[in-house]
Amino acid sequence: MAAPTLLWFRRDLRLSDQAALIAAAHEGPVIPVYILDDDTPRHRVMGGASRWWLHHGLAALDRHLREKGSRLILRRGAAATELARLAEETGAKRAHCLRHYEPWWRNAERAVAKTLDLVCHDGNYLAPPGSIMTGTGQPYRIYTPFWRALREQMPPPPPAAVPHMIRVPEAWPKSDRLEDWQLLPTAPDWTGGFRDEWTPGELGATDRLENFLPKAAAYDIDRNLPSDEGSSRLSPHLHFGEISPATVWHHVARARGDATTFLKEIAWRDYAQNVILQFPDYGAKNGRESLDKLPWRTSESDLRAWQQGRTGYPIVDAGMRQLRASGWMHNRVRMIAASFLVKHLLIDWREGERWFWDTLVDADYRNNSVNWQWTAGTGLDSNMFVRIMAPLLQSAKFDAAGYIRHWVPELADLADAAIHDPDAAGCRPHAYPAKIIGHREARDRALAAAKQGR
Repeated sequence: MAAPTLLWFRRDLRLSDQAALIAAAHEGPVIPVYILDDDTPRHRVMGGASRWWLHHGLAALDRHLREKGSRLILRRGAAATELARLAEETGAKRAHCLRHYEPWWRNAERAVAKTLDLVCHDGNYLAPPGSIMTGTGQPYRIYTPFWRALREQMPPPPPAAVPHMIRVPEAWPKSDRLEDWQLLPTAPDWTGGFRDEWTPGELGATDRLENFLPKAAAYDIDRNLPSDEGSSRLSPHLHFGEISPATVWHHVARARGDATTFLKEIAWRDYAQNVILQFPDYGAKNGRESLDKLPWRTSESDLRAWQQGRTGYPIVDAGMRQLRASGWMHNRVRMIAASFLVKHLLIDWREGERWFWDTLVDADYRNNSVNWQWTAGTGLDSNMFVRIMAPLLQSAKFDAAGYIRHWVPELADLADAAIHDPDAAGCRPHAYPAKIIGHREARDRALAAAKQGR
């Protein structure tokens, strides 16, 4: 039998539309492998919410592989080291993978290529990052012209089917037990809401997409309504590669009605990766150096109040509690909560980015970094810092009363007219905290900080 080929999984935990799998299966016996690499990312090790998802996503992937007569080999350690060991144990000379663009994975790919014939394929984006260029051959920094240029290359190629057969090696190498990795929290187990909300894996992704398709044309309006189920909730499945963006694009584009707004959101993933490709440290450094001197505040009590959803601003607190309970937050509320931390509390956006990195099941280096810098006004393409979102007005404008009642039960008995600002209505329950700072006071402080920073 021919020497086996290694199939290196990372954030691409699917069999459908999986170019690396197709290429490996065409060559001969395949050894699928996932390596839990907490060494290479260094300070970007996956957070707790992502590790919960990973456990269940890997279990689902292994089940799908076993249905094909194959299985998933698990190893832990530096990816380059473990792949080299597997090659020595199995006689493999080549490995296939989908190309990843986070700076640590690019480093890992270079290291792997020193000992193996590493073949990288595209498949995690609508177009290969770095391929959408301006007329002068430069990468885009602003989203709108990037979207226009990307749209000219759409649709992406049709999704490829799962190979009919995945040949197996004569002998399987040793594998870790998934349970021994202890990816699931136990003391305490804070993921009860995660289990109620999510079904990690390729089948869960397919179900989410099918449920969303009838609502895709209404996404332009409904995506802004926290009390409504207008979001697709595909973000963690896309992050872990349990469904390809090409699959999502083709299904949504065929759905009834105009779903352009949603397709632009899928394209935002490509744009964000385009930014990270140009600026690998975007998660730590301002895109606009002119704002490096902003006088951020350091307040552990204010930061904790924000993290725990006890700021006295119901829409902010509802979002932060939804995040703690389910590992996810409605997109409109993410903007409101992020803006509140940066503008109202004047706390460095990097504190919020780190919190989201640990608590979101869709924590993604490119999206997290680009979105936080957009909200903070520090990014290449971003809201201006002096544009300060008014959370109380946003709450009423987007009809968040039902959303607040669900996530802030202390306010459940308040009328719609009062629930957005119980302090102003004079009916704040004793169990709910007063505003941590008034909106006008926060606005004046933020504008003064912006002036000082300039």
